[in-house]
Formats: sequence, C-alpha cells, structure tokens
Amino acid sequence: MKIAILDDYAGAALRLADWSAYEDVTVFADTITDHAALVDRLKPFDVICLMRERTPMPASLIADLSRLKLIVTSGPKNAAIDLHAAKTAGITVSGTASRKTTTSELATLMMLALNRRLMPEVASLHGAAGWQTGLGRDLAGLTLGVIGLGNIGAQMAVLGRAFGMSVCAWSQNLTQERADEVGVTRMDSLTDLMAAADVATVHLVLSARSEGLIGAEAFAAAKAGQVFINTSRGPIVDTTALLAGLRAGKPAMAGLDVFDIEPLPANDPLRDVDLIGAGNLLLTPHLGYTTEATFTVFYRETVAAIAAWTAGNPINVLA
Repeated sequence: MKIAILDDYAGAALRLADWSAYEDVTVFADTITDHAALVDRLKPFDVICLMRERTPMPASLIADLSRLKLIVTSGPKNAAIDLHAAKTAGITVSGTASRKTTTSELATLMMLALNRRLMPEVASLHGAAGWQTGLGRDLAGLTLGVIGLGNIGAQMAVLGRAFGMSVCAWSQNLTQERADEVGVTRMDSLTDLMAAADVATVHLVLSARSEGLIGAEAFAAAKAGQVFINTSRGPIVDTTALLAGLRAGKPAMAGLDVFDIEPLPANDPLRDVDLIGAGNLLLTPHLGYTTEATFTVFYRETVAAIAAWTAGNPINVLA
C-alpha cells in the first residue's frame, strides 16, 4: 500500500505520528495545482492524506487517480474534496478531529500587533532610528466588531472583553437570542458594524452567500482608525476593495491570514511593500490552525483512520 502525505510545509507529519506500520509513505512539502502534474505525482498512491484545503480534490482529479482507494483529510470537513465523486468512484473519505481555539488566538495576536504597531516598531528598532518612532493604541475602551458569531466568533467576544473592549456582532443569520447568549450587541447590518468597530474581525464560513461579502461598501463605512482582520477564508473579502480602502485609510490597517490563492503568489497585489512597510498591512501564511498540538491530533488520527480502513472498519467517514 502506497501512502502520500500532501502539503506538509512544516515537515511535521512523520515526527508527530507513528507511521511505522506502513513501509511506503511519501511526504510532499509543496503544493502544486497543475492538473497534469498533480495526476502524475499522485497516480501511484492507494491512500492520500490531505492537510485541510491546501490541495483540492475535485471530481476531475479523482477520476484520473485509478489506484486511489482512501482519502484522509485533517479536520472533520474539507470543502475542497468532491465527496460525491469520491463515493461514485468507491473511494472512502475519512476525517479527523480538530482543536477549537487556535484561530481565535491568532486573530487576537494580529489585533494586538496591529494596534500596538508591533511590526513597524520592531523594524524601527533594527533600522536607522534604532528605537521607537510612534505610539500604539490601547485595546481597553475600544469596540470589537465580530463578523460571524459561531464558535470562533464567540471566543473572540470573550477575548475582547478580557482586554476591556465592548463587543458587537453581525452576520446574515445572527439572532438576538444568540447575541444575548454570547453577551454582545447585535448590529442590524454589516455597514453598521463597520461604522461602530475599532477592530473588525471575520469569522464566517465560506459559501456562495459569503463570498465577496465584505467589499467597497463595507470599507467605505469603516470607522476612522479601524483595524480589519480576516483569519477565516480569503474570498469572503473583496481584495481589490480592501487594498483601495487601505490606500484611502478605510480601514486604517488590516491583518490577513487567508487569501484567494494559497500559497500567496509572489506577484500578488497584496504584497504591497508600501502598505506592509508602513505597518498598515500584516500578512501571515495561514497560521490560524498550524500549531504543534493541532497537527499532533491531525496526523495521529490520520494514521488511526488508515489503520481502521485497512482493517475493514473505516472511521470518521465524511458524507
């Protein structure tokens, strides 16, 4: 049985789990998107282990992998796998558990770094000035606007209050009952939230309804000095509108951990040296879930899923 582990950027898979029961395991550290090249790479394998949504598995790819019998994805769901195509081809798709606090921690880190001007002040310390050159902003007394009040959004509300922030929230489905349960002020619209929030943070699921949801109208409504953070999914935000807004000062700063195309291309407009150098734009390479503890869960449960399937009793099967 030939096993492929895809997109192991950190070189963590073999270190964090025991693969010794399997003699033929190949680890790929890069992501490729060309269909023909991907088919050529993956066609020898019976089992493919995916890291979340880094390499999509559409019907066209699944159809060209005649040896493939099992897909194991990290996490309990993966929108980048065509489950219907896999089922039609007789391929089992299993998932793993995940951990629930990593993304809110990163969003909080970005909130702190941007408001306290961490990156430009570090650059100033190591540059010609040799010391501090500006003033940061306290979180206490600010308003945190949470866009999407699910599990992660609710965690952000708790963290925001711990810093002395008032918290408001909005989403297309947000009810007053849910807002009361979490203890936040429910806003009537996205523009109302953007107008009220000193920090706006996105925690929505990507869907046809949320794609491109946050665009020019939302940024035009942004409160003066607003910090905008997206650790959810890149396509929820209109990147062109965000860059135009940043150059116009609305929002004043942004932190992005997710992008329309990942890994972020070298020539992507978001790699704006002026915005980044001035401290108005902070980019991180999708770190929201990449922690030692989370990847330990992912890879150990991936091995367990392979063992269960091999024994004829597949576990955590996605439907």
